[in-house]
Amino acid sequence: MHTQQNKKIMQGVIIDIPDNKFNFFMELVNNLGFKKVKQISKENKQFIDDLQHSLEQVKQHQEGKIKLQSAKDFLNEL
Repeated sequence: MHTQQNKKIMQGVIIDIPDNKFNFFMELVNNLGFKKVKQISKENKQFIDDLQHSLEQVKQHQEGKIKLQSAKDFLNEL
């Protein structure tokens, strides 16, 4: 007999909140009882934005919409 364990599936969300609404939003979210609510630094936000942009470029390249620079050409520019 095979028993299936109850597994919680969690998802993450990143939301840009205006500075003047941030405290209100955090109070609201904390009162909803979510277990993990954390603020990311501006540096981490920039990294995430850059990574998303890069992934979008890869997707567009795979779809034939843009041509990406080769690593060799990139290194030659340095």
